[in-house]
Amino acid sequence: MSDAPTRGRRSGGRSARVALRSEKLAEELRPVHAGLVGGNYKPLTDASVKRIHEAALDALETIGISEAPESGIKILTEAGAILGDDGRIRFPRALVEDMLAVAARDITLHARDPKHDLLLSGSRVHYGTAGAAVHIVDIENNDYRESYLQDLHDSARIVEKLDNVHFFQRTMVARDITDNYEMDLNTIYASCAGTRKHIGTSFTEPSFVPGAFELLHMIAGGEDKWRERPFVSNSNCFVVPPMKFATESCEVMEACIRGGMPVLLLSAGQAGATAPAPLATAIVQAVAECLAGLVYVNAIKPGHPAIFGTWPFVSDLRTGAMSGGSGEQALLSAGCAQMHHFYDLPGGAAAGIADAKMPDMQAGWEQAISNLSVGLSGLNMVYESVGMHASLLGFSLESLVLGDDLLGQVQRCIKGIEVTEDSVSLEAMKSVCLGGPGHYLGHEQTLSIMQTEYIYPELADRTSPKEWAEIGKPNLIKKAIERKRAILDAPKDVIIDPAADAEIRKKFKIHLQ
Repeated sequence: MSDAPTRGRRSGGRSARVALRSEKLAEELRPVHAGLVGGNYKPLTDASVKRIHEAALDALETIGISEAPESGIKILTEAGAILGDDGRIRFPRALVEDMLAVAARDITLHARDPKHDLLLSGSRVHYGTAGAAVHIVDIENNDYRESYLQDLHDSARIVEKLDNVHFFQRTMVARDITDNYEMDLNTIYASCAGTRKHIGTSFTEPSFVPGAFELLHMIAGGEDKWRERPFVSNSNCFVVPPMKFATESCEVMEACIRGGMPVLLLSAGQAGATAPAPLATAIVQAVAECLAGLVYVNAIKPGHPAIFGTWPFVSDLRTGAMSGGSGEQALLSAGCAQMHHFYDLPGGAAAGIADAKMPDMQAGWEQAISNLSVGLSGLNMVYESVGMHASLLGFSLESLVLGDDLLGQVQRCIKGIEVTEDSVSLEAMKSVCLGGPGHYLGHEQTLSIMQTEYIYPELADRTSPKEWAEIGKPNLIKKAIERKRAILDAPKDVIIDPAADAEIRKKFKIHLQ
């Protein structure tokens, strides 16, 4: 009987907490949000950062980069680069330093809904999707199948509803569209019809870019409105590592810059294969290639918004296969974030990739380790952070849903512990310990901060074994499937103006119904 009053108090306190937690929290009160400031994790010393920088400059001066398009050769040599007899373009140190001085900083990646705008400044962190998976993970049949346009659209619709996924870059290839021009345009359309968040995409050929801009102008409501708030960026693999320009991608980049589209300068060497095996030298090569891209962009248009996309991957050196879920991948991307901070440039890299084929325990540790490492390092744009499996070959909608929970916990770690006069006040301790109930459950202070200081998973299970059994022993994957279906079965948001949509469908062959 002596325990009864305590049980009553605990039950009442728990009921109050559950009721409060179930309420939808105002956006400004959420404990995590886009743009939390990281930067406390530094796998490279300051001396190592400077040494990598010097090595990258040496590589550009002595090795240079080959196979620039004719237009690129003209742009770069007029800016001060040197075309050698061997066809390689070399970059004097002074040229790189001059272009670093005029490069864009503190850029904003716009969304169609301004509340989703992303300020890329300092160590502010944003998580999103990316990749070009060719398969969808069929989790219910424990299998893989080809990815289709509808899958891409579904992934965009899900991202629209996830609080902790801040932008949507193309997740997969629409393999049911065989014409590459139609595929590029339908990729943009399916993405824009699914989410109001910032979108990233790529183009197969330079000749496809004008049609894409015409489509984007129609979605935006005119070219002037597009240029005022460009809500799509170009993910551009402008180099083919090691140290070679990708001719057609460079021409795409030139067209995107002229069209007012932000660009992601993406260098994606694979350590031990297309990049040096030592992690430090893999970063050197990625930095050198991206510095060349930075010169290229700013020689065309000084201050054009560009993301420094050092994006080195890792090989399992036993087989040569990619190992995106490795600890080495986490270190590489975190080290790249330090280089971005050294240059004070907006930067992006990959994290959250799982080598696991299904959203299982292996996927969980692989996704968590790299997402946390790069978040704590202050990486501005974390690409491929959710949904990616089989070393980027497969995308899982269920894993995307689960990743929202994972990123919520990761961002809570990035936010850290606030120490203020109120947070270290002893008043609550005095009231509880000196004649109070002896616990803080249901205390006014507990209730007042439980949503602003703590984050709660949407799907992860925190019940006791007894409670878990009483509620039917819920399975995490089953819950992810249910939430995926709830989002996709709900009425679609009207994201593209119906009148504009009708005109778009007259002008272009839109495959999405």
